[in-house]
Amino acid sequence: MRSRLLIAVFVVLAVLGAVSACGGSSDNGVPSKSPDAIVSAASSALEAVQTVHISGSVANGNTPVTLDLSLVSGRGATGSMSESGPSFQIVAIDQTVYINGSPAFWRHFGGSVPAALLTGKCMKAPETGQFASLAEITDLNRLISGLLASHGTLTKGPTTTINGRKVIAVSDATRGGTLYVATTGKPYPIQVSKPGPQGGRLAFDRFNQPMSLTSPPNAIDIWQLTTL
Repeated sequence: MRSRLLIAVFVVLAVLGAVSACGGSSDNGVPSKSPDAIVSAASSALEAVQTVHISGSVANGNTPVTLDLSLVSGRGATGSMSESGPSFQIVAIDQTVYINGSPAFWRHFGGSVPAALLTGKCMKAPETGQFASLAEITDLNRLISGLLASHGTLTKGPTTTINGRKVIAVSDATRGGTLYVATTGKPYPIQVSKPGPQGGRLAFDRFNQPMSLTSPPNAIDIWQLTTL
């Protein structure tokens, strides 16, 4: 299975993100802060999150990549991903990834033999080697660090409303892209968008909602496929 989809997604996630959050209606003081302080406040707020849902679309050249993942701090994630059509379900738990794709997905990424063997079943693999980039996406703590730790020169923009939430924009004048941070309740990022062929828009929501992860039964180990 090729890893270019996973690598492309992580590269975009390193400079993009979108977070939708619940919170109170009182002003949290974010609009009066400097751009760097706003990003710092958003980062601190995210570090306390235990679960979160991420969804949206990014571009790998002219190929759209979509994400719909629920992440649990310290455990992993579950959800789906797709690249220009072929999609797969994913469960990442305790440094192991389980992938359940359609026959079209397996034919596209692995060929006819894996497609025949894996139809209706999951493939099991360690989150190392070609799947290391997937570990970066499904690890909540590492994902949060990647989202907000690295940026260029920041400029503060106007306040606006996104998805019914009052936000303030912070733009990266060096790398491009705009982060929108909630100005009420906790200063979670609401959305980050970036134009261009490597841009996109992502959203986070469902903060701290109860969620459990379970390893799928009867998975086929990836090493079994290498012997075919």
